Amino acid sequence: MTRTRTLAALAAAALLLVSGCGDSGGSDSGGAKKPYVAIVSKGFQHQFWQAVKKGAEEEAARQGVRITFEGPATEADIEAQTTMLTNALAKKPDAIGFAALDSKAAAPLMQQARSANIPVIAFDSGVDSEVPLTTAATDNKAAAGEAAKHMSELIGGAGKVALVVHDQTSVTGRDRRDGFIDWMTANAPGVQILPVQYGGGDQAKSADITKSILRANPDVKGIYGANEGSAIGVVKGIEESGKQGIAVVGFDSGQAQIDAISNGVMAGAITQNPVGMGAALVKAAVDAINGKSLPKTIDTGFYWYDKTNIDKPEIQAVLYK
Repeated sequence: MTRTRTLAALAAAALLLVSGCGDSGGSDSGGAKKPYVAIVSKGFQHQFWQAVKKGAEEEAARQGVRITFEGPATEADIEAQTTMLTNALAKKPDAIGFAALDSKAAAPLMQQARSANIPVIAFDSGVDSEVPLTTAATDNKAAAGEAAKHMSELIGGAGKVALVVHDQTSVTGRDRRDGFIDWMTANAPGVQILPVQYGGGDQAKSADITKSILRANPDVKGIYGANEGSAIGVVKGIEESGKQGIAVVGFDSGQAQIDAISNGVMAGAITQNPVGMGAALVKAAVDAINGKSLPKTIDTGFYWYDKTNIDKPEIQAVLYK
């Protein structure tokens, strides 16, 4: 064999080796290609999403599938998330997991997934599309209603209550807003709901919104933060305003909320089951790949926690730090 032919053969072998180690496929020890599930989340920065990722990775290991998990820097980056979903589709995965920031903006890409015969599993936040085979999520309306119930009890069923919500474009944002308001309207006529404010789930922006609410409504009795960033922003805003005696009810977990509840700054919050959500997402994706039928929704559950039950094993198991 000539030197030229030898070099060409070595180059070809090297190319095959690199291709086998690429991101587009995984293999088990026997050389069989693992099914690939591309997961595009609403975010990556909050501890909630890290807990979802952990649950997805654990279930992927149990199921023998490969996953990727990504999300935009903030939950206001709709365009960035759309780009991530576009890139995920280009990789031709065996299934896609998707939590929509804007349930309508994603609809065209859902149709693209259907055309490519790629099953889609929605999680956390639904999509305004019939393409997803199921949605693994908290019943956010019921959970928000539970938060409203506790808020009403805390303020004696009367007075002004403000809401700081992460957005009005996602299903979770709308459901956590509407579930809270609907419960109050039906069960606590003495409570006055102030106009809903939206902080994009950003702590600093939510803190500024809270301070504005307090300046305009010095007699406000309670404030509800509809996700992790919103709730911590509410706490910061109250602290920076020097106000006391305001009932704060949050949503999600994270160390900052746990500390706020333990210290008595926040009355309590709703925690989801993000590890279970991640696991349910991957299991549903594997079932879809294998042609199994799926329920329309998979309820991953929620819990109210406060100083009275935060140390109980069943609550500790669903808190994400």
